[in-house]
Amino acid sequence: MIKSYKYRIYPNRLQGESIEHQFNVCRWLHNTALEHRITAYKSAGKSISYLMQANELSGIKEQFPEFSNVHSQVLQDILKRLDIAFKHFFRRVKQGQKAGFPRFKGKERFSSICYPQSGFKIEGNRVLLSKIGSLKIKLHHKIIGDIKTCLVKRSGNQWYVVFTAEQNMVVPKKVVSTAVGIDLGLESFAVLSDGSRIENPRYLKKSEEKLKSIQSRYSKYMGKATKGKLSALHRKVNNQRNDFLHKASTMVVNKYGLIGYEDLNIKEMTQGRFSKSIYDAGWGKFTDMIKYKAESAGTYAIAVNPRNTSKICSGCGRIVEKKIYTRSHDCPVCGLSLHRDLNASLNILRLGTDRMKEGFARLHQSHIL
Repeated sequence: MIKSYKYRIYPNRLQGESIEHQFNVCRWLHNTALEHRITAYKSAGKSISYLMQANELSGIKEQFPEFSNVHSQVLQDILKRLDIAFKHFFRRVKQGQKAGFPRFKGKERFSSICYPQSGFKIEGNRVLLSKIGSLKIKLHHKIIGDIKTCLVKRSGNQWYVVFTAEQNMVVPKKVVSTAVGIDLGLESFAVLSDGSRIENPRYLKKSEEKLKSIQSRYSKYMGKATKGKLSALHRKVNNQRNDFLHKASTMVVNKYGLIGYEDLNIKEMTQGRFSKSIYDAGWGKFTDMIKYKAESAGTYAIAVNPRNTSKICSGCGRIVEKKIYTRSHDCPVCGLSLHRDLNASLNILRLGTDRMKEGFARLHQSHIL
């Protein structure tokens, strides 16, 4: 299992300038390598590989002394990331998807560099970064496993490091004593099949007026200070949402042995008129958190087909048609009457339980064979 750990770091003035310098050098390398690939293909129909560009790094270092101030593996990682971007581009073209050609990076669009194997070390409450120095770090929780990579990331005027750690352990599955189905929505963030609710905090909506005011001032004056305030407010909203999602997902994983949730196509759903509200709720990130936290806790997290979960009567199984604004489920066949979201969560629980039983049956059959 690979797990990420994100921590705030506090560089002093000289260290901050050193990081900025490394970002500028790496951004220049990315843009130059991208231009190299484009020019080679246009002029000679030649495809440039990662290995070809990596072999040129030693010559670049001789020509541009500032490259010696950046760890060699950080430079190699920039070229690898560009190579991966091209591979994803060609894969999407082949599959007939919206391709998205790799882009040149302006200063505002280049936000991270990575030490992929070495060049970093944690010592007490400090992190040592090659070519930068020893920086104060806020280690708010312990890293479990072998640290593999270290990403240095900028967010507004704040700096972070993100470590990835490989955890070689098998977590035994819990005995399922409690199970729940979760229906995600906008009225309430989530309605659980046991009747409990998780209310929707709507952090973006609560900050919209302030965001509009700052955006208006920025559009009019284009001031750096105003842009900084806009970035800080967006970061605050994002941090609030992430904190809420972490707490809600942890609560669910710790409380239930089996969690059924809808396998929603978030990308498709955010094309409609509720896109901003769905983005504000953070459904996709919540289900991702449920999945990886359940894996670490030995809990079963099972995605189910969301089709008709709101229409099927959880009492008798009949389809009861509803308008999108109809908030109650009233079955004309069996007489069941309850909130439509609770009815949906009960159906999700049933589907999740059925899928788990099917999985156990297949596993048992394979052992017999």
